[in-house]
Amino acid sequence: MLQEYTNILVPLDGSKQAEAALNKAVAVAKRNQAHVDVLSVIDPGQFGYNLAGLADGDITYQLVQDSEAYLKGVVETVKKNGFDDIEFHIRMGSPKPIISQDFIEDHHNDLIMMGATGLNAMERVLEGSVTTFVQRNALTDVIVVKTDLNNTQVAK
Repeated sequence: MLQEYTNILVPLDGSKQAEAALNKAVAVAKRNQAHVDVLSVIDPGQFGYNLAGLADGDITYQLVQDSEAYLKGVVETVKKNGFDDIEFHIRMGSPKPIISQDFIEDHHNDLIMMGATGLNAMERVLEGSVTTFVQRNALTDVIVVKTDLNNTQVAK
């Protein structure tokens, strides 16, 4: 039985692995006439910031601005390469539950495509990877992209 996906979630953290996953997600979306949601999850706790402080608000604002600029660039590149059914989103909090459950409940995604590893090697050592958590706990199918790392130009 061939599964047709209509709403694909691709978490992006700026890593080559995540961008390779986006390339493959766009290819799957084209074949299935599907929508792609690109998601960046900002976890201020990862950097030891407390959101209650004034200075921390400035840091959080800058993290959101940087993430938005990155995602806008990625989406523009995908659209320039012929795929328009894509939106970007930014969430604050822990990536593990947001990617595996919260975002999917809000946006009704039926597939998550993500890179095998991300940018944060220390978190993998201390807590285990986001990808592993998502694989085990996602409310939908998960495809972990491990190939095409040498060719990470976003969505050709």
